[in-house]
Amino acid sequence: MSTVEAFSKNNNLKNKLLFTLAMVLVYRVGVQIPTPGLDGVAVSEFFRAQGSGLFGLFNSFTGGALEQFSIFALGVMPYISASIIFQLLQSGIPALEALKKEGEQGRKKINQYTRYATVLLCIVQGYAMTNWMSNENFNGNPLVVTPYFGFLPFQVVAIVTLTAGTCFLMWLGEQISERGIGNGISMIIFAGIASGMLSGAQALIEQVTKGLMSPLLAIILVLAMVLVIAFIIFMEVAQRRITVQSPQRGVGMNAIQAQSSHLPLKLNFANVIPPIFASSLLMFPATLTQFVDSPFLRSLQESFSPAGALYNVIFIGLIVFFCFFYTEIVFNPKDVAENLKKQGVFIPGIRAGNSTADYIKTVVDRLTVVGAIYLSFVCIMPTVMASELKVPFYFGGTSLLILVGVALDFVQKVQEQLLSSKYEGLAKQKVLRRRVQY
Repeated sequence: MSTVEAFSKNNNLKNKLLFTLAMVLVYRVGVQIPTPGLDGVAVSEFFRAQGSGLFGLFNSFTGGALEQFSIFALGVMPYISASIIFQLLQSGIPALEALKKEGEQGRKKINQYTRYATVLLCIVQGYAMTNWMSNENFNGNPLVVTPYFGFLPFQVVAIVTLTAGTCFLMWLGEQISERGIGNGISMIIFAGIASGMLSGAQALIEQVTKGLMSPLLAIILVLAMVLVIAFIIFMEVAQRRITVQSPQRGVGMNAIQAQSSHLPLKLNFANVIPPIFASSLLMFPATLTQFVDSPFLRSLQESFSPAGALYNVIFIGLIVFFCFFYTEIVFNPKDVAENLKKQGVFIPGIRAGNSTADYIKTVVDRLTVVGAIYLSFVCIMPTVMASELKVPFYFGGTSLLILVGVALDFVQKVQEQLLSSKYEGLAKQKVLRRRVQY
């Protein structure tokens, strides 16, 4: 049966895909709903005038919501920041570590604390943004046209609106994860970045048609994006295969020869998590430097732009840290070694047990180093090159990496659903045959 036929007969998969698409459409509609009390035209023109630095990066992650200062202007970044904080705290606070070991019930508790922290971060970040916007104008036109809603000031209404928008996106992501296909939060970020890429492509075409950019430079940019995407796909599917062998069983004519197979280890275990986490952590303080009127913080704005030296150094450091941190969470060499030992499988030349675990850990650590270098290169180099070439729209390696990584994960989840339905169909056929025989 071909993939198309299997898909057409899998109603469960089609329902999940339609549900995911519906939730993404709800998100994109919400991006168009403005925060009350603002001059929408003035706000859009003001943020466009800020250029493609930090605002461009933040705007791409929110799918253009920041540019319009819509109800989803904060995006899911506060939730991601809160998730990072609690993942780090689980390693240092015994109470959270004990909750983690309680299984599903403990995970629900930690998720609840994460939501509370998300609301707190939304309030802090929303206050900084709305307080700053209340004092700004564009070409003499104030951004805030309704300072008060009855007895409530604009800041209170805007903070509640932005916090509610992020909480709704949290719920939306959870619904996609539970009833749709793929990771819900990643799908929301993917939809936002994809919409930004489309508008960026339109801006590029306009620049060429108006003669503001040479066609040769535009072709070079497109080819560079294609090469980066091809490189990301190659690295994301790359594996290091460790040869494992099962011992010979039986004697004489009934002996079963030893068989060799492979233990596949991904080059990049953490996938797109490190760039997302690193970007989220950097966006929070970097955004505050934009919105807080302080001479010292203002002096850091240039360094905290995506092409700035300080930003890139810290960004690379965070990527490396989260590569090792997340790999430690998702992959346990001791558990793998124990499973191999139980199955009677061994690595040639390596003793079973602790020696196997140490060997696998050494291999994983080396892979993680290569993966961290790869992620850092892809996230930094396109951004720096785009800045040097004065590209009229934000062209970032982080955005491309997230797009390709989430797309690959989505395709893998769809294939898993198709294989699962195929095996379930075969199992049902066997049961029916047995019933007919009886």
